[in-house]
Amino acid sequence: MNDNAALYFVDRHIEEGRADKVAFREADGAKRSLTYGQLAQEAARFGGALERHGVRREERVAMIVQDQIEFPVIFWGAMKAGAIPVPLNTLLSTQVYDSILSDSRASILVVSEALWETVAPAVQDNRYLRAVVVIGDAPEGTESYQAFCKDAPEIETVEASADELAFWLYSSGSTGAPKGVRHVHSSLQATAECFSRDVLGMTEDDIVYSVAKMFFAYGLGNAVSFPMSVGATTVLAAGRPTPDLVFRIMKEEKPTIFCGVPTLYAALVAEQEKAGAKPDHCIRLCTSAGEALPREVGERWHRLWGAHIVDGVGSTEMLHIFLSNRPDDIVYGTSGLAVPGYEVRLVDEHDEDVAEGEVGELLVRGPSSAEGYWNRRHKSMSTFAGHWTRTGDKYERTAEGRYVYCGRTDDMFKVSGIWVSPFEVEQTLVEHPSILEAAVIGRADDQDLIKPAAYVVLKEGAETVDAETLKGFVKDKIGMWKYPRWIEVVEELPKTATGKIQRFKLRESA
Repeated sequence: MNDNAALYFVDRHIEEGRADKVAFREADGAKRSLTYGQLAQEAARFGGALERHGVRREERVAMIVQDQIEFPVIFWGAMKAGAIPVPLNTLLSTQVYDSILSDSRASILVVSEALWETVAPAVQDNRYLRAVVVIGDAPEGTESYQAFCKDAPEIETVEASADELAFWLYSSGSTGAPKGVRHVHSSLQATAECFSRDVLGMTEDDIVYSVAKMFFAYGLGNAVSFPMSVGATTVLAAGRPTPDLVFRIMKEEKPTIFCGVPTLYAALVAEQEKAGAKPDHCIRLCTSAGEALPREVGERWHRLWGAHIVDGVGSTEMLHIFLSNRPDDIVYGTSGLAVPGYEVRLVDEHDEDVAEGEVGELLVRGPSSAEGYWNRRHKSMSTFAGHWTRTGDKYERTAEGRYVYCGRTDDMFKVSGIWVSPFEVEQTLVEHPSILEAAVIGRADDQDLIKPAAYVVLKEGAETVDAETLKGFVKDKIGMWKYPRWIEVVEELPKTATGKIQRFKLRESA
């Protein structure tokens, strides 16, 4: 039996008569569209192009690709050929791309032209890449996507078992070092059935718009596997999801399901309240994940839009949401109940179940757990404990059986749905010539959304550093969302007797 996920998500729709149905359409740029039939052909051709370039089964195909119609073609095309697509965050710095490309040992890299300037220095000395393919105008030393695929044979989908590796996603760990999270073919269908079908009730008639990009787990489910599981249509937008862009897409593309993150929901609510009118839209349902949705934001959104936000919790390790509210059972300020097909536990430091109302670490088990991390054996053993996966999140369970988020087991926190390591930001800050030491914590802004706050100690003789200069310094080195929103110069940092920074004291004072 062939359990290659591409058969279910791509090829099946041709057999079921959806060849002419639009699978993806772009809301910006050239506003191109891609039918299910075209997707099947182009994915088969991309798989043929990989084989023509000597790519063998299980070789990695790195993707630094914006949300555009080539993304699903490359993702499913690689899978059809038995290769491993590895979508990467499009917001990273050159240094991080260099590290991930070397770690994954990808033999092919496909990159959007708009991202080439950042990516180019990372490929110069890479000894694993056999080809760099650019979607758009191809600079010297690269090959255009069009030329790469031209006249390639359309291959048949290779046979794969349900437990065979299908794709990787990279997730940052507690030290900030990227980790390759390896998922098998059956995981995609499992999340589509357990969450999209059994919780959201997504149908073929839905039009889905996810501001969460396709490169990470939440967006991959929202925009790719979920709508494709039922033959729905996805609206794509490569640009940064500003309120103006989101409102325009809502008006022009008329999505019925909107998938966002708490930071954006708060911004959209504020803009709409400022306008003094209810929005013009066709949305019947919304989802939120990545960080806890503040109760007030959810309630204000529902008053304005008349559509509920289904807030839930997921992880790269579990591929998508496993703990969630339901469209007909929303309690804002909670993460709801376990998604059908999943079980959760709250345990103390001895792995004993905690009582109702007590805080414990959230463990989860279900059909979409990752096989493990690439080249991170110790981390795999500590995260994947048999059938259970440690989430690193602290929760408490109410008398009604709902789960309420309390924080992280360590100092990690999320910004716009993406993990931020204080250590990584601190190490970047101390690279600045004026900074001696730095400590970073998560601090709530006026919308109760967590953002980085930095405390820095200047080197002796250094003059006061401009806060905006430091913010730009961090943005350029490690990513747009990781920069500290507040920077405070202090005489010294609180430390233990052994010299470790006591971040909890900074959090208490904040």
